[in-house]
Amino acid sequence: MLILLPPSEGKSTPKTGKSLNLDALSFPELTAARAEIMDTLMRLCADQPDVAAKTLGLGPTQADEVKRNATLTDVPAAPARKVYAGVLYDALGLDSLSSAAAARARRQLLVISGLWGALRPSDRIPAYRLGGAVTLPGIGSLASRWKALLATTVPEAAGRGLVVDLRSGTYDAFWRPAADVATRTVKVRVLHEHNGKRTVVSHHNKATKGHLVRTLLESGEAPRTPAAFAAALNNLGWRTELAESDRGGRPWTLDVIVAEVATRA
Repeated sequence: MLILLPPSEGKSTPKTGKSLNLDALSFPELTAARAEIMDTLMRLCADQPDVAAKTLGLGPTQADEVKRNATLTDVPAAPARKVYAGVLYDALGLDSLSSAAAARARRQLLVISGLWGALRPSDRIPAYRLGGAVTLPGIGSLASRWKALLATTVPEAAGRGLVVDLRSGTYDAFWRPAADVATRTVKVRVLHEHNGKRTVVSHHNKATKGHLVRTLLESGEAPRTPAAFAAALNNLGWRTELAESDRGGRPWTLDVIVAEVATRA
């Protein structure tokens, strides 16, 4: 099973440690693109900070984010599981998993990123700022830059197993499963139910996804089909509704219905 996650917008900045080593990251086939994007980002932030801030969607109080981007190769790096912060990653709590669940996380989790393409939680990275919707000068949209590369990397990481897709909309364009992979891919949505109505609420969505992944990792469940995945979550106490796409060669959809945000066990 492969679980796809988005990165977090917020990052925890490593205070100590060795700097980034691109060659040490997982998926060496992505190294050249990572270097190209990082070099472009660093030059933009160093030479044209005002343009960089506008490009990155940053305000005047976020000048430090631009300065940090200009020195990505010099600052301390840490495992991605420690750098990514925010609602989803706080709920997931990777550093407090049991040893068995942590081992599963290392094998099963894949973060889709605008700067790195794809990362494992153990990959060491610096804190940075680069949203998935950014268009960089000379490179274009990040989704376009990564799409062809991830078309190979993600299926190879998944093997013949189930793909559980918890990415946000911005990162959907980075990788879309081909028909043979789509039949064993489940796109997870979180719906908040109140007074009989269901809506998508950002906080519920992110927190619930984090709790769901944590529950799954701790359980040791290893479903191999969309139906088995839905059954596993139901057995773990989640309320779900699974639907096969009415268009051939498209992923399944699993709705997780919540009345309130779950709390970490």
